[in-house]
Amino acid sequence: MASIRPRPIRKLLVANRGEIAARILSSARELDIETFALYTENDVGHTFNAAHAIRLRSAGSYMDIDELLDVAKQHNIDAVHPGYGFLSESPELARRMAEIDVMVVGPGSENLDRTGDKLRARLLAVECQVPVLPALTEPTGRVDAVRIFVEKVGLPVMVKAVDGGGGRGIRLVQDLEDLPSLVTRAIEESPSKQVFAEKAAVDGFRHVEVQIVGDGKGNVMHLWERECSIQRRYQKIIELAPSTVVDRKVVRPVIEAAVIMARKINYASLGTFEFLLNPQTAEFFFLEVNPRLQVEHTITEAICCVDIVKAQLHLAQGASFDEAGLARLGQDPLDVPDMHSIQLRVTAEDPEKNYSLSIGKIQSFRFPSGNGIRADIALLNGAPAVVSSDFDSVIAKIIVTARTWQDVVSKAKRALEDTSVVGVTTNIALLRAIVSHADFRAGMCDTQWLEAKHDELLEHSRGLSKCPDPFHGLISQQPSNESNAAVSSASLMFRKDDAWSIALRPQSSPTTITRPHLLQLAKVIRNDFPTNFAADIMFTAPGSNPQAFRMDMQSTSTSALATSSQHKQGSRSDASHVILPISGKLVEVLVDVGDVVKKDDPICVVKQMKMEIEIRSHKAGLITWLTEAEDNEDVAEGMLAAVVEDEKVQAKL
Repeated sequence: MASIRPRPIRKLLVANRGEIAARILSSARELDIETFALYTENDVGHTFNAAHAIRLRSAGSYMDIDELLDVAKQHNIDAVHPGYGFLSESPELARRMAEIDVMVVGPGSENLDRTGDKLRARLLAVECQVPVLPALTEPTGRVDAVRIFVEKVGLPVMVKAVDGGGGRGIRLVQDLEDLPSLVTRAIEESPSKQVFAEKAAVDGFRHVEVQIVGDGKGNVMHLWERECSIQRRYQKIIELAPSTVVDRKVVRPVIEAAVIMARKINYASLGTFEFLLNPQTAEFFFLEVNPRLQVEHTITEAICCVDIVKAQLHLAQGASFDEAGLARLGQDPLDVPDMHSIQLRVTAEDPEKNYSLSIGKIQSFRFPSGNGIRADIALLNGAPAVVSSDFDSVIAKIIVTARTWQDVVSKAKRALEDTSVVGVTTNIALLRAIVSHADFRAGMCDTQWLEAKHDELLEHSRGLSKCPDPFHGLISQQPSNESNAAVSSASLMFRKDDAWSIALRPQSSPTTITRPHLLQLAKVIRNDFPTNFAADIMFTAPGSNPQAFRMDMQSTSTSALATSSQHKQGSRSDASHVILPISGKLVEVLVDVGDVVKKDDPICVVKQMKMEIEIRSHKAGLITWLTEAEDNEDVAEGMLAAVVEDEKVQAKL
């Protein structure tokens, strides 16, 4: 069975996590659908108020169709919502669930086959006479095939995984010397290990996408467009709806092209049709289709005043556009809703370190409120919130909406001032710098803007990260006060003369009886636990007299891996050390001891979330030592990857 026809949904399994799982569960609950959430250790916030919570074997289980099938059969699930990411664009998931009479909420396996593959989606655009860029139209896993294409069309070119998504498997090639490594990384990030290439349109182009809704019977409507030009590593940071392109006549052909393509294949459910648009020349080119719920669906909801997820669930059960609450929306591309909305993605990334993932425990948080402000999160006080390399870095999505563009920009600035996350490094200061920039206020940012202004924005963000005390010194700012909800564990009280008996036993022989250590607080100096804690203590080791110490504890966002790792740590004072700037999983080491490398040659590859990142040598020389970490092993920021000695120095030795 290829697909299941629309029918009532009784039991819905949300095969996702984080804020999008919480988002889908809330709409399903409003439809009185029995909900089932999935979770893994230390990642449970999104299960809040789901009817059921089911533990998965590991983080990788979200990508394990067999395990999801077992869950569906065990709990008599009749529908699965995949959200976005993970298996949301998998035709195999839709087909295999249909075989056990389980519906996957989405466009269906046939639409997924036709649109999820970027080359097949491009062929659809050609059939519909929608402009496309010159491309290598046969998928390949060979660097040479891409090189031949480049020789024909020239640089720059964009290399893309045929089955990538969310920035995965995309590389911009602007220099022939970089082509082999960039193409290799794109191939490795592709699930099928297949890529294609197309001529890159960069100067003056904006990323404009159209929200499409279909009923699978040929009826298709648009919910206008979004603009997503502000990106890093081809992943969106800030999204706008509608586009800030002033001339609606320039946008109209883009919306019309999306509708034509969707009607051609009797598109069902939600889909986003993406384009590059140059407002000055009115040129536009088709990019790809995302046949699923999109991360930035929130801003379309805001300008259309409609719950898109709820509408999607209605359509999956056979509702008409009218019954799904969509019929009142006009379809004239020129008659855009008189609203503006911005989505700001708060991520656990350090923009100062090439957006490296900040691994650690979120200790406290505060998100904005007020008229026209929405925060999509899965953070709850009392629930563990740990950022790891297993999942995406998004912590929250802040959505602001107002009647005019200038008002919504002002609201975004205020909302970010009211946002804080303690425990991990975030991009909040960079977001503040972006929305404060004159180009952003003027709505003049294209796809190359963030890269071009990056140093300027980072410099501005450094000042913005040092915000004045919002309480003017009137309130002690403990982490619990950072949160906008109930009191957390940060309010633990420590008092003079509190004492603990501490038993330490070797893990190799946990039954070994040891005499306890004793710790007593003589004076509490500072108590902002768990952010920091300082005290004078008396410490007594077994068989010794009490000793006085000053104890000063500071929390860190560094992964537990960094402190527990058995691998050598690099020293930044040693010029021969090549040090990992990020945490993640080691993909492969690209050199051997004895190899001679040039400056900027890749040493190893680390996978962080969906992206594979080459760690390059900062100098030329001879490899005299390499890490013993194995492929697919967790590695931590600060770990020593290699030692590169000057060849002359090594020759003397």
